[in-house]
Amino acid sequence: MLLVGGTTGKYFSEKGGVRDPKAVILSRKVESKELVEILQGLFAGVAGITWQHVVMWILGLGLIYLGVQKNYEPLLLVPIGFGAVMANIPFSGAVGEGEPLTLLLRIGVLTELFPVLIFVGVGAMCDFGPLLRRPEVMLMGAAAQIGIFGTIIVATLLGFPIAQAAAIGILGTADGPTTIYVASLYAREILPALALAAYSYMALTPLIMPPIIKALTTAEERRIRMTYVEGPEVSRTVRLVFPLLVVLVAGIIAPVAVPLVGFLMLGNFLRECGVTERLNKSAQNELINIVTLLLGLTIGGSMTAENFLNLASLGVMALGLVAMIFATAGGLIIAKVMNSFLKVKINPMIGAAGISAFPMAGRVVAKMALAEDKQNYLLMQAMAVNISGQLCSVIAGVVVIAIIKVVLGA
Repeated sequence: MLLVGGTTGKYFSEKGGVRDPKAVILSRKVESKELVEILQGLFAGVAGITWQHVVMWILGLGLIYLGVQKNYEPLLLVPIGFGAVMANIPFSGAVGEGEPLTLLLRIGVLTELFPVLIFVGVGAMCDFGPLLRRPEVMLMGAAAQIGIFGTIIVATLLGFPIAQAAAIGILGTADGPTTIYVASLYAREILPALALAAYSYMALTPLIMPPIIKALTTAEERRIRMTYVEGPEVSRTVRLVFPLLVVLVAGIIAPVAVPLVGFLMLGNFLRECGVTERLNKSAQNELINIVTLLLGLTIGGSMTAENFLNLASLGVMALGLVAMIFATAGGLIIAKVMNSFLKVKINPMIGAAGISAFPMAGRVVAKMALAEDKQNYLLMQAMAVNISGQLCSVIAGVVVIAIIKVVLGA
């Protein structure tokens, strides 16, 4: 009796006779069809590659390069770049219904959870002492927020709906969590582009700020030396009352923004109260590191080619740069105006640190001062303005949310 199975079984019956030739041909067709389906399954990813996918890969890898090679905010750009690459592989199992990056988007971003948790860590890292000692630095921090309202006007004139224009304007703060928070409330359809613009421009502060500063100041102004004066000591009572007062005032003005300012001030209260040191350290380290990782992956995962490569998203990116220029210029100009009334002049460059890219903006200004004059140390002054900018950006976000609520009646 002949063996059945394998190659032999295709041509002989179990009784040893030759099989019907038609059955043999049919068997071959079925086998070929199965083989084609298997090959199609194996190479579906290759067949599905489009030029849009390649562009997004280049963008994702570029972000990783900037983080790793140039050390531009690697904690943000590396996970964003990785997420973008994973999300733009054809038929990727990382995105889609029930998939990890999509779940992170729904659970952590669309619910505003990740941004407010990051604010706990940011608040824990902020020392508002210099601001409380010298409240006048708030003028420069507030002036830098002109980028928000100037960009809102420009975006509206370009045809963006008011809700989207407001979310785009928040890019002027160079504050990622605030941008994401406002966008998740009113402009979810452009959230990926907004998030990328916010964090990319924040990371690229060392490249964006210097040309603007040099264009608006003279070499003589950039060489102005400042003596750091700490001012009166801030009492523990003031340090404790300040975050609570900010929450109450901002919350009454815009109740919907309570999570935004409340979590920031919670982090600061943990820092200042002196009895929650473990929570303070956890907020500054474990909490903000984990949430930053997850938020970065989520932002990258939302940057699919179909969502990102369109005129609206590219317009958002361009307007984000405009917002940064407006914000940097606003702080500089108010500093120069203040010099008109001051006997002891201030270096106008510190006004540029009023944007909320903390602490990068302060470091950029200090580095530029040293480049102009090796004995000109402006780090402490620049950081005081930078901290005021962080607080002013949150307050500006609260104001924008309040305005949108009135305009939309929502």
